[in-house]
Amino acid sequence: MELAFLDWSIIIGLLLLFVIIGLRLKDKASSSLADFFLGGRNFPWYIAGLSMVATTFAADTPLYVTEIIRKSGISSNWQWWSLLISGMLTTFFFARLWRRANVLTELEYLDIRYEGKVAQFLIAFKSIYLGVILNVIVLAWVNFAMISILEAFFGLTYMHSILITAGMMLFAAFYSSLSGILGVAITDAIQFTIAMIGTIILCIYVLNNDKVGGIEGIKAQLSPETLNFLPTLGEGSPGMFSLSILTFISYIGIQWWASWFPGAEPGGGGYIAQRIMSTKDEKHAVWSSLFFNIAHYCLRPWPWIIIALGTTILYPEATEAEAGKTFIYTMKDLLPTGMKGLLLAAFISAYMSTISTQLNWGASFITNDFYKRFIFKGIQNDKSGEHTRKRLVKVGRVATLIIMVIAISITPLLDSIKPAWDFLLGSGAGLGLVLILRWFWWRINAWSELTATIAPFIIYGGQILLTPYLLDETQLAYFKDNNIAFFITSIATTIIWLIVTFTTQPESKEHLSEYFKRVFPMKKWTLKHNGETTVLTSEQGIELKYLFISWISSIVMTYGILFFIGKLIFLEYTDALYLALLSLASFGVLKWSMDKSKAF
Repeated sequence: MELAFLDWSIIIGLLLLFVIIGLRLKDKASSSLADFFLGGRNFPWYIAGLSMVATTFAADTPLYVTEIIRKSGISSNWQWWSLLISGMLTTFFFARLWRRANVLTELEYLDIRYEGKVAQFLIAFKSIYLGVILNVIVLAWVNFAMISILEAFFGLTYMHSILITAGMMLFAAFYSSLSGILGVAITDAIQFTIAMIGTIILCIYVLNNDKVGGIEGIKAQLSPETLNFLPTLGEGSPGMFSLSILTFISYIGIQWWASWFPGAEPGGGGYIAQRIMSTKDEKHAVWSSLFFNIAHYCLRPWPWIIIALGTTILYPEATEAEAGKTFIYTMKDLLPTGMKGLLLAAFISAYMSTISTQLNWGASFITNDFYKRFIFKGIQNDKSGEHTRKRLVKVGRVATLIIMVIAISITPLLDSIKPAWDFLLGSGAGLGLVLILRWFWWRINAWSELTATIAPFIIYGGQILLTPYLLDETQLAYFKDNNIAFFITSIATTIIWLIVTFTTQPESKEHLSEYFKRVFPMKKWTLKHNGETTVLTSEQGIELKYLFISWISSIVMTYGILFFIGKLIFLEYTDALYLALLSLASFGVLKWSMDKSKAF
């Protein structure tokens, strides 16, 4: 398919804007690693929050949502809606602590929490494991989605599509390596705005199509099960997202705290922690995370959902392999000149916002936590430190390009997004509880976290390799459908790291005391070290009961807003009113608990 001159002008103009931003901010990013990777720790909450939302709006997400809705209806979004519980946990329990710790990367936090050679090995291991290995898997699946978009939109061959994607990735690496996180955040805000405007416009065109017939047409042509917001427990009918009791427990009771996953890490982490650490102060840190969760779960998905429902009417014969691509078909078939360019620019924006963030985040680990710590020993006679800072920023830029090359190299190995998604969830199953408790439980040590990081990778990987040989087809199907590998990995990992924790020595009382004085995770911290009890207190800590109230009320409020918007869209005004009242009541409780804590 060929684009008109106006379409190309929109796309090229957008790309030039990104380059200009990168060049304008180059000097600000070159001053120090804190400027390059944290923007000088001066982001207001709305810039940091927008950047988080933009990063999670990758090229693959609308395609993934379309694929699952076509198969199992709206309620299938609970596969990721359930992660709100973890997101709000970060907002109220950890956002202020990340900012208070005043570290450059999340791995630098390990230095203030742990001590000794095991802690140093843990930092080295996680800098490569997270910064390169898991990071390039995320980058590869985002590349895979962009390749699918180019194939569906232009009818290009796979080889041509991957070459173009590699060029776009190189472009993203170029401007993000120039401007650092400041440029990434500013372009994120622009990219998210364009992406949302584009998808809303596409949503309007889908609804106005004669075959679809607006919201009333969708309700008349699709089954009530497809339009259900809540999953059904037990055996469901076709078009219904049905969950076994085990899978339901996995989503609601285990997955949100047990598994490490980009953008929803228990205890914070990843690019979420990086944005939090970039904010002006603790209050901006909390508000940025709260804004992110509301925008991510309530506002962003509804245009995708409506478009996905429309594709089931417009393209009923599409195969399961084509399901996600039907989103792209609507762009190609329904949009006029100019709008096509805007929508393609929106997808390019979504793609580049994720790519630039992941590259910058991964490079921060390689530069600050591996190269600077274990390889670079400083430059002699550099009294001002200027040469050292410039050299480290240069290494950060080189690391960005190296990660990019690795990611594009492994992209052809993927033939679907879902296996990569499953691998990331499974290989981090059981780790999340350590990431949460390490802030508050003095007994956790470097051995605990190292064990919890390595064990799930081995346990989950072993199950994936062995189960096809140990189970028959029926047993294997049950094993996969009920997420048994995730259950086993989470439970086994938790047991293993607890055993390791209680059979190894805790960090020294002196080190734990210094940690408490720097972070103040709570008002009172009781250490029982070598038979001696020490009680540490601080007025800067927060009563945990108020954090729990804020956490629960914010979850109820956000789900209420999510379903309120959905009911309004589907013209179900009575239900919308009840949900609005629930959201307002939850907001009242949230405001009371935040005021009571005197910390927000």
